[in-house]
Amino acid sequence: MDKFGAMETFVRIVEKGSLTAAANVLDTSLPTVVRILASLERSLGVMLLHRTTRRIRLTEEGALYLERCRAILSATNEAEEALISREAELRGNLTVGASVLFGRRYVVPVVSDFLRRHPKMSIDLRFGDRVLSLGEEHVDVAVRIAHLKDSSLVAIPVGKVRRVVCATEQYLRSNGIPKVPDDIRKHRCVRHTGLAPRSEWHFKIGRRNVSIPVISRVSCTEIDTSLTACIDGLGLGLFLSYQVAPLRDSGHLRYVLEQFEQEPIPVHVVYARSNLLSNRMHAFVDECVEKLRQTRFD
Repeated sequence: MDKFGAMETFVRIVEKGSLTAAANVLDTSLPTVVRILASLERSLGVMLLHRTTRRIRLTEEGALYLERCRAILSATNEAEEALISREAELRGNLTVGASVLFGRRYVVPVVSDFLRRHPKMSIDLRFGDRVLSLGEEHVDVAVRIAHLKDSSLVAIPVGKVRRVVCATEQYLRSNGIPKVPDDIRKHRCVRHTGLAPRSEWHFKIGRRNVSIPVISRVSCTEIDTSLTACIDGLGLGLFLSYQVAPLRDSGHLRYVLEQFEQEPIPVHVVYARSNLLSNRMHAFVDECVEKLRQTRFD
């Protein structure tokens, strides 16, 4: 049995979600894929997949073996690319993830510059405001705004963002400027539920963390609509600083209660620890880190 080919077949089955789809990608027949998988499981002495007529699911042994297979295939690809001169033209595809507004505002310019200089590269962008699983969704590189706990990720810090309260000058003239967090109880608020899923905002007073209930005039899951409501003067808004910094700079919004903000949230460029860097991935990560570190997010 060609063990290397069998490992690649196994990985493709998992990635595509079915033996038939894997056969199509590998340009072979379904019976061949079935035979290869059976031979692989027989040689290992374990079942890698639970298979039904509708779906496949990794066994515990299969999940462990999948991680090792991906690392070996990645290392092989790395070895092959290492034989090519560093000056050779980059080619191939990368999948890059980020939250919607951050991706649109900061990642797209990095990608555009990268693709202009490497015309044989292509990049799939996965922008969404839920946290993407790099392994399950086959994302090569992502930007995460969070305190990271996942030790399976390599995380390169590129900056920090703040949680800021803001409003229009007209709203503040009409309703007063809050001086301390408790003043928020008297105000109408625009609540972006992606940042504040509950009807309360959090602050730091000295060494104490405090939660203040808010009266939500508008609650919204989508960031652009939340920002529009705040710009329209419907109330105080709580956002991440990168989301509103251009609006603060242009005079559309003003920050308040800055001395009571919680600790800033780190921004990282991340990739899976098991995903050894190819030349193209190494080049993109380096460029993304360099350019994001030159960017202000507050």
